[in-house]
Parts: sequence; structure tokens; C-alpha cells
Amino acid sequence: MALGQKLMMRQSQSLVMTPQLLQAIKLLQLSTTELQAFVETELERNPLLERDSRDDEGPIAPDTGPMEPARTEASPGDWASEDMPADRATLERETGTSFENAFPDEAVVTQDGPQAESAYWNLSGGSGRGPSLDDDDPNLEAYIAAGSTLHEHLASQLGCCDTDDLTRLIAGQIIDQIDQTGYLLETLASLAERLGVPLKRCEIALEVVHGFSPTGVGARNLAECLRLQLRERDRLDPAMDAFISHLDLLAKREFATLRRACGVDEDDLADMIAEIRRLDPKPGLIFGSSMIDAIVPDVHVRPASDGGWQVELNSDALPRVVANRSFYARVSRNPDKAARSFVDEHWTNANWIVRSLEQRARTILKVATEIVRQQDAFFTYGVAHLRPLNLKIIADAVQLHESTISRVTANKYMATPRGLFEMKYFFSTAIAASDGGASVSAEAVRFRIKQLIHAEEAQSILSDDAIVDKLREMGIDIARRTVAKYREGLGIASSSIRRREKLAAMPRAKAG
Repeated sequence: MALGQKLMMRQSQSLVMTPQLLQAIKLLQLSTTELQAFVETELERNPLLERDSRDDEGPIAPDTGPMEPARTEASPGDWASEDMPADRATLERETGTSFENAFPDEAVVTQDGPQAESAYWNLSGGSGRGPSLDDDDPNLEAYIAAGSTLHEHLASQLGCCDTDDLTRLIAGQIIDQIDQTGYLLETLASLAERLGVPLKRCEIALEVVHGFSPTGVGARNLAECLRLQLRERDRLDPAMDAFISHLDLLAKREFATLRRACGVDEDDLADMIAEIRRLDPKPGLIFGSSMIDAIVPDVHVRPASDGGWQVELNSDALPRVVANRSFYARVSRNPDKAARSFVDEHWTNANWIVRSLEQRARTILKVATEIVRQQDAFFTYGVAHLRPLNLKIIADAVQLHESTISRVTANKYMATPRGLFEMKYFFSTAIAASDGGASVSAEAVRFRIKQLIHAEEAQSILSDDAIVDKLREMGIDIARRTVAKYREGLGIASSSIRRREKLAAMPRAKAG
């Protein structure tokens, strides 16, 4: 067989992901907070993109030239009509008052010259004026003192501590390794190796940190944190120390074994448990943590007058921007080729951002409306009537791809009369019905399991098999392992632990 080369032409189709298309896909899945941050960045970067403030401000008056400040005729005897001295020495001499430490020395503003008008506007409320509590809308947050962080609080105590320089240095490194809950993240052995100091010196420095407030800070585990707090209260007796050493038994609700380990009776154990509950397992949290952004709903669902549901976008969460056409028309006539290229590129990007934001809003509204239509029973009757729903059902209804539905519902929230829900909450797998009827949503099954467990009594705790039988009576066919999985996902303990916990709580309830 002879081998040779030849030139052939073939026609084919392929999907090309342009940078703008990739950015549009990314824009679709951003949350409200992330979207606002993205728009703020684009507003700073693109001079042709600006906020659309037409809905927030009144009609803009035509430009008729420089605005002159309003001036009125002074009446006889009016103090404003009198010529006031402008220099500080003359004012102090005529008023007989010293202005020392009253006002900072500033350049004298004369009433003549081109700066007179700007000085007038600065003194009468223009942008050159500083903040004042007499403003109609003062920024009160500017007058609130910043809160102290946990590390700042510990560092200030270390600065007042009477110890040697090496211990102070090691203690400073320990403070740096304490997380926001108050626990030491690095082991002392690792710290000693990193600093090149004996392990004993690290233990001494840790004892210094343990003496700081809040009590329990710098602990390496929960048991040490509780011991530090009990020692301060003078409650760390041998029985309590044994109790702290067997916290795993408390978590398992094995109270009989715990009583034998501590050598106490039932009443003493109840008192010890109450003492432990009054302690703080995370002492560092009293100083707060990082700022948590509030969830802003993307869609509001309200009852309509015809008995249905009204779905509308949250206008406060939508950034409104426009492309400045008049500015583009002026700067695009620049004869410089590089300048025109710069302007054209930013003009195209500004128009694309405006269109992408509009398309994103329409897509979210379309998908949210279809979700409300599919889950009408949930909004009317509650979680128990949540229907099985997947991405394909919504995608077929709104004529979009499933991947688009997944991006639209990611990090998007819906404010309803029943609370605030993430859009993905309404998508749930189907559980077959025992009588051959309509399938049930997995989220509705979780809700029914929670109801059954919360309604049980100490003498009749429901096992997973008993829950399966109860659900079958309701027409829900579900396996025992699925019930156990749902129960663990809800953070509910097993039947044996729940029985011990409720039996232990009964004597205290009767005594109270």
C-alpha cells in the first residue's frame, strides 16, 4: 500500500465558547452579593458604564450654565449685612475671646476672586464640608467604636504580663495560633520545634496564656477548656475531673457507666451535668467573628388576589447600570487610533454587561415562576406537600438547558410567606408510594420523620423499623437504611440514645 499526502476540505460545526459567553455563564450563577461586587468592579474599571439613577432621583434640569448661589437682600440691622473681619487676630481682638484650640488654623478665604463661590458652597453644605451630627442623614456608623478582636484582647493582656522576654515571645506565638473560638491550633511540640526552644518553655508560656480572659482560651481540646473554667470556679474536684475525662460517655448518654466512673449517685450526676452546661465550650466567640453577609432574596412570592401566587424580582437586589451613550459619542471622535480602540472596547463591554444583567433577571424570574407553579401545594399547605422535582422538569417547561437551570438556582433565594428558601430546596428526589399512588418528595419524608420523632414519649421511643411501619401507614414505601440516613442527616440520635436522654430528663422535670 502506497502512502501519500493530499489536501482535503471538510465542513463541520462546533460550539465556540467566546470570552463574553464564558463571562455570561459565570454571571448567571453569581449570588446577589457576588453580583454587586462584580458590578462595582466594572464601574470602577469601565468609564463608559455608570449607575442608572433615574428611578432614585428627580428629573434632571437642563444645563443652563454655572449655578449662582442664591443671595438675598439684607434688612437693616441684619448681622449678615455687616462686614465681618476675616483674620483670626482681628476676631480675637473685637470679640475679646481666644480661639486657641477651638478651630484649626486655615487659609483665610477672601470674598473676592474666583474661589469665593466655591468657598460659599463649602460653607453652606457643599461636598467640601466634613461630617456633622447636625446633618439630616448623618452616618452614625462612623461614630461607633470598632470592637476589639480576640487576638487584640489577648495581646493587650500579654503586654501587661510580668514575665521574661522569651516567655513573652512564645506566648505571642501561641496567641497567633488561637482560632476565633479560643482553641490552640498548633501542638506545643510543633511550636517548640519551629521556634527552636525547649518544650518546657512552651508549656510555661501556655500556662501564662491560660491565665488570660476569657477563661478557657488557649485550650487544646474541649476537656482542657472545661477544666480551666472549672478550676477558676474551684469546682474541679476528683469526681468532676473523672467526669471531664469521660465526656464520650456523656455524648452517648451512657449515664449508668458515667456514674460508676465518677463514683457518684444519680442526683450528683445530674448536678454535675447542670454545672457543665453552664460553662462556655467556645470562649473566644464572645468577641464575635468575621462579618457574615445577610442573605438577600432574589425573588419575592406573595399571595395574589385570585388565589394564586405573585412572583416578582427583588428590585433592591438588582444592580441598575447603563452605558453612557453621550459620553461615548464625544470621546469616540478622538483622532487618536489607540484612544478610539480603547473607547470601542469599553463601549462593547458596557453594552454586554447591561444586556447580560437584563437577561439574567429575566431568566431568574422565568425559572422561579415555574418552580412556584410546580410547588403550588407547598406554598398552600406546607412542607408535607412538597412534590418531587428535578432540573429536567423545569428545563423542559421553560425551554432551557438543565445546566442553565442548575446555574440559575445556585445561590439564589426565594422569600415566601413560609420563610426564606434557597431555590435548590424545591428540588427533591421521589419516594415511591406504597399504594401505587403519586410519589412523595424526599424532603416531605424528612419532615414526617422529624414530626414522628418529636411526638414520641420516653416510654415509647420509635426505632427505625417502627418509623418505617408508621410511614407505610401514611402511604410511603421506604427502606430502613433510608430512614436511618435521613435521621442522621437531620442530626437526630438513634432510638437508644434518645431513650436514655429522655429518661434522664424526666426526674429533673418532675423535680422542677
